[in-house]
Amino acid sequence: MSEQECCGCEPLTVSVGADVPNFELDVFDPVNRVFGKVSLDEIKKESKWTVLVFYPADFTFVCPTELADLAEKHAALKKLGAEVVSVSTDTHFAHLAWRDSEKLLSKVDYLMGADRTGAVSRLFGVYDEKSGLALRGTFIISPQGKLVTSEVNFFNVGRDADELVRKLEANVYLLANPAEACPAKWKPGAKTLRPDEKMVGKVYEALHG
Repeated sequence: MSEQECCGCEPLTVSVGADVPNFELDVFDPVNRVFGKVSLDEIKKESKWTVLVFYPADFTFVCPTELADLAEKHAALKKLGAEVVSVSTDTHFAHLAWRDSEKLLSKVDYLMGADRTGAVSRLFGVYDEKSGLALRGTFIISPQGKLVTSEVNFFNVGRDADELVRKLEANVYLLANPAEACPAKWKPGAKTLRPDEKMVGKVYEALHG
């Protein structure tokens, strides 16, 4: 039995490398302090990357530490051309109240999405049917609408936004340089790989030559 079956989650509907169907979310915009909506189609029209950060629930414990960490890296993600949306199954009204009451969230200025029916969480395979909550899932969608990165943690393990920035940097680079590949721990300015028959069994030489 898989971990997803164990926790009662729906199988991943969108797989890495596939086109993501349009979806829409109610959102709370902390900057303008207004409610609104966001859709994947709207973000694609602006030629932006989409970064979705699912988390279990407002007014919990690990979640505000993650959202605060994400807030610290939001400027870097925006500079890379991303629209960042945090998502839980709470209402956008709860997002406003939580943002105002939890000091860790004082710097949160990205959109906070409300997936009350769990439809978007199910689309990405992070909806836990037993609890009605979303697992800690992070997804990067290209400006063309392709899912390029998927990371899912269980409820009790928080994420690191530094790695999210690194993954987005790599994907942005590779979109512009599709013949190349980024090795482990790659960061901007580091050497990339150009896979071909000459590199088989000679990756060390390619990296250090």
